[in-house]
Amino acid sequence: MIYHLVLCKLADGVDEGRLEWMQRQTRLMLLKIPEVLSVRSGRNLEDNAEWPFFFAAEFYSTDQLASYAEHPVHVQFLEEVIKPYTKEWTILDFEMEPGKDRRLS
Repeated sequence: MIYHLVLCKLADGVDEGRLEWMQRQTRLMLLKIPEVLSVRSGRNLEDNAEWPFFFAAEFYSTDQLASYAEHPVHVQFLEEVIKPYTKEWTILDFEMEPGKDRRLS
């Protein structure tokens, strides 16, 4: 299992309403992609946090993660939800099965 985590810094002027919209759109859009097993999104509890927004998705394999990255809904999500309202993001991918050879994920 692969856990794909994205931490986002918000663009200037993104308010609470827009942040809530981003959370909803993340779930609505990414769950339409067949390779996605689950989606999470949320906001940091700390005011003025460096990374105030995150989203994450789970996949069975790195092949599914690669397919997701190229899926038209994912591309649309990035263009409509992430890029206009964030100024920076970092991506972390984790293998969640202890002892599993990463090359076999």
